[in-house]
Amino acid sequence: MSGPRELDRLTRRVRELRDGALALEAQHADALAAIPAERRPSARNLLHYLALRRHDIRGLQTDLAERGLSSLGRLESHVMAALEVVLSALERLDGREPAAPPAPPPIAFREGPRLLVERTAALLGPRPADRAVRVMVTMPSEAALDYALVRDLVASGMDVMRINCAHDDGAAWARMAAHARKASEEVGRSCRVLVDLAGPKLRTGPVAPGPGVCHWWPLRDDSGRLLARARVWLHDASAGAARPACISVPLGDGLIAAMQAGDELHFADARGRRRMLFVVEAGDGGWWAEADRNTYLASGVVVELRRTEQPVALGHLGELPPLEQALRLAVGDRLELTRDDVLGQPAELDADGKVVRPARIGCTLPEVFRNVRAGQRVFFDDGKLGGVIREVEVDRVWVEITQARSGKARLRGDRGINLPDTDLALPALSAKDLRDLDFAVAHADLVGLSFVRRPADVEQLQSEIARRGGGELGIVLKIETRRGFASLPRLLLTALRSPRAGVMVARGDLGVEVGFERLAEVQEEILWLCEAAHVPVIWATQVLETLSKKGMPSRAEVTDAAMSGRAECVMLNKGPHSVEAVRFLCDVLRRMQGHLDKKRATLRQLGVSRFA
Repeated sequence: MSGPRELDRLTRRVRELRDGALALEAQHADALAAIPAERRPSARNLLHYLALRRHDIRGLQTDLAERGLSSLGRLESHVMAALEVVLSALERLDGREPAAPPAPPPIAFREGPRLLVERTAALLGPRPADRAVRVMVTMPSEAALDYALVRDLVASGMDVMRINCAHDDGAAWARMAAHARKASEEVGRSCRVLVDLAGPKLRTGPVAPGPGVCHWWPLRDDSGRLLARARVWLHDASAGAARPACISVPLGDGLIAAMQAGDELHFADARGRRRMLFVVEAGDGGWWAEADRNTYLASGVVVELRRTEQPVALGHLGELPPLEQALRLAVGDRLELTRDDVLGQPAELDADGKVVRPARIGCTLPEVFRNVRAGQRVFFDDGKLGGVIREVEVDRVWVEITQARSGKARLRGDRGINLPDTDLALPALSAKDLRDLDFAVAHADLVGLSFVRRPADVEQLQSEIARRGGGELGIVLKIETRRGFASLPRLLLTALRSPRAGVMVARGDLGVEVGFERLAEVQEEILWLCEAAHVPVIWATQVLETLSKKGMPSRAEVTDAAMSGRAECVMLNKGPHSVEAVRFLCDVLRRMQGHLDKKRATLRQLGVSRFA
């Protein structure tokens, strides 16, 4: 139906959307006044978009599309201009002269995309010659000493170096940044430096070390047939390990001096099983031995040296380094989370295997104990283990484990803790962050603010940067908590006070906080809101993770990498195959930019269309 009444109804509906957008802008006049004039139009456009998205306009979109008009489906960067054009078209269809708009739109149709391109270049560096999306790479510790690695990354397509302040130190970071500058000049490609402040990351405390045990196993095929023996380095316990080896065993009582090639070492392993090592060849300061059985070897074990089946010497195994211990937890178990620095301990069991004392582990930020409440959820190690807080005491919290992969999981020290239901009263910048910010102002192009939750966090960062004279330092807000996501509109309005600002979608922690089933939806909303504010987005966490670490991507990772091209920058984590990962990602981004631009499918010529 396209009669006058229907056109009048549609006109009134679009006009209501426009007037609502203007009303929300008026309500936030004070916030707009705090934003510099050159970025205020973007803030106004963001408010207009937020006002529009308060309504469900799917029916209206269908009605407009049926009349050959814009369905308002791609208006993020120019909301008011799109509404005014549709209003004008509806009035002309109804035979009326279009009314003049109450005020000129703050952003014209082509201006929004242009602003985003300009601000992306200002924050992340000039656009590469062959693609629009930048590539960021997290630096491993080796980057401080290995200039060739950094040069190869820049030559392969790295546009931004990410220095993670949670690792290494200022001297190492300075060498990394210097390598980036040198490589940029040598290769002839821009490479910006991002210093990522660690922020108030809540992690598990250390766990008491386990016993000194080493483990080796031979290589077998699927039928269990031996393909290769395990190789073990034997050395004198009093001299220490004379050379690095995957498996290094210290021996006492002069056993090393008594050895000859062809000898055998006989012993009972940690499980009481009879095992042996075959001595095969001398090395610098020790002997190489081989084993054909799976073995767990503990410190102090009695070892017998035999030659042609006759005993030659008797000795003991030296002290093996203690293993990093893990807490074994299952659904239904209780876990004691402590606020002190006592080492974590596994659960204590009686002779019947019943729990006498639950497992316990500390946390790195004991001040959160003031904020947690019974009934709130807690997740550990990127969501691999989840529970519910049952009791809160002055110096401990009791957690009931409610979810774990396969019903059981291991929890180690230095693993992330997420409290998605808890409003944590933590400062955005710790004392360490403030010291690291000194480094960022002196050496970096942009700085990342981790675990940002509220506008005051952004204001504090802006104030500290100004106090250090780093007014042109770009800022990146890392959205990795539920509260950070919920506050994103206000965070963006505050970030627009800075000359250069961006947003990182930190999908690891964010997925745990909002639930992995909602992550795809949430990252879409972040992309839309940032496009409305003309703020560039960095798509981060686990992009091509398997390729970076193991040399071969999964199919799901390739699809994820292809979709990441809707952001302005994609971040790769460190890994032994990071150079190959950069090349692979750049190729994917080059191919996809001919098909996809934000929410819009771009219809380039398809080779497959020439099927006849």
